[in-house]
Amino acid sequence: MNVLMKYLGVAVLLWLTGCASIDQPNSPISANAPQPPATVQVDGAAIAAGPGQAIIPTGPLSPIAASELRSGTVTLQLPPADLWERIRRGFAMPDLDSDLVRDREQWYATRPDYMQRMTERSSKYLFHIVEELEVRGMPTELALLPYIESAFNPQAVSVAKAAGMWQFMPATGTYFELKQNIFRDDRRDVLASTRAALDYLQKLYGMFGDWHLALAAYNWGEGSVSRAIQRNQRAGLPTGYMDLSMPNETRYYVPKLQAVKNIVARPERFSTELPLIENHPYFQMVDLAHDIDVALAAQLADVSPEDFRALNPAMNKQVILAAATPQILLPWDNALVFKRNLDARGKGQHASWGAWAVPSTMTVAAAAERVGMSEAELRSVNNIPPRMLIKAGSVLVVPRSGKMGDVASHLADNASLQLAPEIMTRRTVVKAARKDTVANLARRYHVTAAQVADWNDISATAALRAGQAVTLFLPVRASVARKSVVAKRPATRQVAPSARQPVAKKRAAR
Repeated sequence: MNVLMKYLGVAVLLWLTGCASIDQPNSPISANAPQPPATVQVDGAAIAAGPGQAIIPTGPLSPIAASELRSGTVTLQLPPADLWERIRRGFAMPDLDSDLVRDREQWYATRPDYMQRMTERSSKYLFHIVEELEVRGMPTELALLPYIESAFNPQAVSVAKAAGMWQFMPATGTYFELKQNIFRDDRRDVLASTRAALDYLQKLYGMFGDWHLALAAYNWGEGSVSRAIQRNQRAGLPTGYMDLSMPNETRYYVPKLQAVKNIVARPERFSTELPLIENHPYFQMVDLAHDIDVALAAQLADVSPEDFRALNPAMNKQVILAAATPQILLPWDNALVFKRNLDARGKGQHASWGAWAVPSTMTVAAAAERVGMSEAELRSVNNIPPRMLIKAGSVLVVPRSGKMGDVASHLADNASLQLAPEIMTRRTVVKAARKDTVANLARRYHVTAAQVADWNDISATAALRAGQAVTLFLPVRASVARKSVVAKRPATRQVAPSARQPVAKKRAAR
């Protein structure tokens, strides 16, 4: 019986050690810091074990009294009540205390509606970001950075063309392997942009060794921060964030983050109520085997198109190409609904839109005729502005025919739309000089003798009389460029374009 009691006592200790941490008064330990080994008294002998290590006693065992268990220094660690509490526990950046911080606190605190919309929008993404930060051992304050960058709007685009909730510029996005083509923009993608943003922030912290400077560089550019530090070093001045000369946007950048951090840390102090965000995943990834229309995917998942786009904001077009986007994100409860509905739909085609590579440079009207669309619809679907030609090699989104399979990976990954301005011509009348011929006049204005002959109903080999009026159709830019040449010839004049110009001649001029 005594032996049984001894083993029972050790089992209780093992259980407590596995789900508890040791209190060390006056020596707070970070959640990410290495924990000291637990020490347990067994038969008067101290036995040490690190986290997760089993305690194997040596020597004879004896029962443990209930009073010994009650008087121990073991404290239970409860999981965070919600995601806000989890974020608070991971705060690790030094606080910034300045008038700018208090100014931003006041700004946010006096806009409760804005704060409510912003925090509710973040509820879809915040758990994933916190998970990624903890895996990397980074401060959880950085999970609040998209509040400053984009108000957690993955569709946000700045005037400087930065996009997504982490606001990547096109070149920086390319550097961090964020694909940008006609079908998708990974700067908006929830998973890809978060990975890239944290990679970038880690790189910047490695460069500057200071989170405030790393954040300044994220906003202003690493080169700009490096040069500002060098200027202060040459002047014998401090090189901290608050000591550098920088643009106002960067000067307010870290204070904005600090203000949001302070509100999250103590919302009651600012008369703010944060919406409940549960400490569990909001979405899960679902694999795609074939191309599928965005509208159909949302319908099969039983989510609104707006909610589908909020989780899959990288999609630029009406179709998701499995070769480039093999996974989509869906709310946790809707992922299984999508799989069941997709299976019930059967094998068939799930996409009504495909891709077509333009074989040669052509007008929008010609391309529309080739793919069986109206010119207006082709322009709308592919965002083609007026008076533009589609260059050879461009990829267009077009209706999918019965013979068309899934879009190949090389098109899905590298599709681009390249446009060139149509050559606009203007009817111009010049007067021939002495000894001018159709051929030398054509050379002078960079057109062909056949065109000059056609426009004037004369022979391409004809000689011209001095002062004879000759009609030319010149590109607008060429006409402007030759304005000074024309002005020097007293017998030359320009007239407005004629509305009665034959269609065949317009085409010849191009």
